[in-house]
Amino acid sequence: MSSKVQSKDPQAKDQQASAPESLPPPEANAEAIDFLSSLRQEELQMLFFSETLAMVSSTGEPQGELTIEVQKGKHEDDMGAMSSCPLVHAFSRGFMDKMLCGNSLLGYLSWNLEIMEQHSQEFIKFHILPMERKTSLLKQEDQLAMTRSIKEGEICLEQDVRTEVTFFPWHSTAGFISEAANLLLLRVMAWRKMVPSNARFLALDTDGKLCYSTYQALGFQVMQVDHQESEVFIVEQTIHSDECVPMSCQFYLLPDGHLAKRVQVGSPGCCVITKMPILREEDEIEPPPVLKKEPLAWEDDMELYSRFLERKEQLRLSHASYLQQHPDAEALVSDFMLFLLLRQPADVVTFAAEFFGSFAARRRPSPSLRSSDPPSPFRWQDTECS
Repeated sequence: MSSKVQSKDPQAKDQQASAPESLPPPEANAEAIDFLSSLRQEELQMLFFSETLAMVSSTGEPQGELTIEVQKGKHEDDMGAMSSCPLVHAFSRGFMDKMLCGNSLLGYLSWNLEIMEQHSQEFIKFHILPMERKTSLLKQEDQLAMTRSIKEGEICLEQDVRTEVTFFPWHSTAGFISEAANLLLLRVMAWRKMVPSNARFLALDTDGKLCYSTYQALGFQVMQVDHQESEVFIVEQTIHSDECVPMSCQFYLLPDGHLAKRVQVGSPGCCVITKMPILREEDEIEPPPVLKKEPLAWEDDMELYSRFLERKEQLRLSHASYLQQHPDAEALVSDFMLFLLLRQPADVVTFAAEFFGSFAARRRPSPSLRSSDPPSPFRWQDTECS
């Protein structure tokens, strides 16, 4: 892992030089990688929908709104090739301790939830020193590039913005779950009603460093939503940062993956659903119907028999008209029948091919001396022999 920091702080270089050597990056275990490998495109497409939750305080007062949308999108890679992929878009805006805050997220994922591109932005309008943070993740050939910028203050001065660019080798990001992938992964767990046992994924902490991320199933609970009761599956995600305090978040998920409630441990507020959605169910593929073939007694049907006689008369008149316009055809057939009765060959088909083959426009010239083993007049036999 390599990083590049752009800052005007004169003490930054001294701190970077005196920092100890970084430890090897964490790695996801086999349980996490196997779970991601088990994902199917058909399964993920069942989880493409949008949902809206209300942000409420500890006393139940509305504070804002959270919207999450997962749909099928298009992404262009470094070579300019377009491919279909899951597209995750989330947006929230509200108040925290009477201060305006919000964040937005846009992420493109592969069908096994690998990050392809993600852009996130969050802000908090502190009364003294407002803060805005932007993070971008982009897959570049054999590495993952992360760009983080933090702006403090209303006036965008050069010394108020700190930009950091970090590169992660792509092989070290196996099992990495981005913010966008986490929203879709939770829907998968709710759909399957299970959490992979002892799975250890990778994630980014608040400082933009790779760390472990784990999921734990807290069981089922009956929850009342919009005067209706429904069973929810509770999953707790924990970000285990090496330098920061571990952060946990609990998700209350409906059977089809809709988020009914989200609680960040230690936060006074939460996000809850206000209206029960139409729960989606897995489509049952019925076997194709078996249709028995019944004989058609068309001769007994007056209408069908009348059509048959009409069509028969049309063909007879058409054939007679054609022979009248082409008398040479009737003469050719008569010559062939006379020649056939005179020769009386054992192989009538080959004899007919040789007779009518002499009229072919692209016929090969016959040799001056006939062979005792003449070639077959059929093209497919000539090809097979060659």
